[in-house]
Amino acid sequence: MNITITLIVVLYMLMMLGIGYYSSKRISSNADFMVAGRRLGPLLMAGTLAATEIGGGSSLGVVANAYGNWGMSAAWYIIAMGFAFMILIPLAPKFRSTSVKTVPEYFRRRYDKFSGAFSAIVMMMALVGLTAGQFKASASILEVMLGIDYTTSLIIVTIVITVYAVMGGLWSVTLTDFIQVFLIVIGMVIAVPFALKLAGGWATVKQTVPAEHFSLTGGIGGWGQIIGFVIMYVATFSVGQEAVSRYYAARDGKAAVQGSIIAAIVNFLFAFIPVILGLTMLSLFNQNMLDGNVVDALSNNSRYALPALAVATMPAVVTGILFAGIISATMSSADSDLLGAGSIFGNDLYKVFIHKGASSAQVMRVTKITMVVIALFSLVTALVADNILTLLAFSFTLRAAGTFVPYVMGHFWKKSSSAGSTASILSGSIVFFLMDKGIIPSIPGLNNIIPGLLVSLVAFLIFSKAFPPKSESFDLLYEED
Repeated sequence: MNITITLIVVLYMLMMLGIGYYSSKRISSNADFMVAGRRLGPLLMAGTLAATEIGGGSSLGVVANAYGNWGMSAAWYIIAMGFAFMILIPLAPKFRSTSVKTVPEYFRRRYDKFSGAFSAIVMMMALVGLTAGQFKASASILEVMLGIDYTTSLIIVTIVITVYAVMGGLWSVTLTDFIQVFLIVIGMVIAVPFALKLAGGWATVKQTVPAEHFSLTGGIGGWGQIIGFVIMYVATFSVGQEAVSRYYAARDGKAAVQGSIIAAIVNFLFAFIPVILGLTMLSLFNQNMLDGNVVDALSNNSRYALPALAVATMPAVVTGILFAGIISATMSSADSDLLGAGSIFGNDLYKVFIHKGASSAQVMRVTKITMVVIALFSLVTALVADNILTLLAFSFTLRAAGTFVPYVMGHFWKKSSSAGSTASILSGSIVFFLMDKGIIPSIPGLNNIIPGLLVSLVAFLIFSKAFPPKSESFDLLYEED
């Protein structure tokens, strides 16, 4: 591997560790660690929101899908995120006003301990799996980029992400996310002219790629699938600790709204960049202009074709920036998942069920220890698991199927009750689980989360009406920080 490329990637990782050390000096309480002292302005909000959700799937995955069967419609994978952030705008100040640190804390204080505990367990399960998956993706990318073996790459990635996340909590995650989203976008934008020049320009790309690849809806499966993506993102962004903690960390409701708007714009602008790269790669392939290494990468795993293409066609400095951007995409998701899992255990399981009345310092210490334990567990999982993606998708969606309705309705409907929350969480989760496992039939062309959400909503309304709350109020049960 070119020494320039290696040096840029190494410097990037050292910079992440430096930010972690700097952020550690700003941590004086558990609130500082979990929600950055609730001081994030719009730009930091937008950067960390965008970086958290623009991961490996939104970069290398979209390139691969655009190259494959999806074509231009692969952009909807990212555009749908932008629409989700726009839909969340009226919710953003509501999220911020609760002054909680985690989603399960909201359930516990708005409804009851069962809702808090069940949501904590489901969300931790999802986040542990997601952390392992992002570690695995990051290590695989580093392996291809630097030419080192997978195990060594995995250990390096695990150490770097864990150290800076544990040192600075959400402060370090936010600052590194801001840099990472910049590298993701700039790195891929820089790659476009080099790829197009090699292909002979956009006009040549259009001539050498099948016309159906330029359909905006065909490859992805039509408007039903696109709407399903938007619904899935709205549901998962609303209750996913790795995303909603950013709204909790905003300095006020206005900053939360502005951050959501800017994050949406970033997604809209970025969406077609990886698509152009994917279509250009397909043009190069059809023109027989790719060298053997790139063709091998395409045949083994199309997600790694872009790094191989970069090495073959771009200057070392540009390739190094692109590589730093690509590794940023997965690391920016991994650190958020790791912090989310640790925060939920410390704030909602340890403090509530293991050591009642634990101090802020004790909860923060347990959170950090939990993050290290989860990182080690994720490291082992990434070493032994061949196909973790199915588990990740399942656990990621399961948490939203049951918790989205009571979480959102709790902010808008005073008659939301504990019975409604329990019924909603259980029914939505069970229906999604049974459909996902094929025990009850799925609806053709419809994401399983949609029936789960509908059943969850019906159960919530029925049980909240049948067993109303003792007092109709949005107020949360008071707890010490």
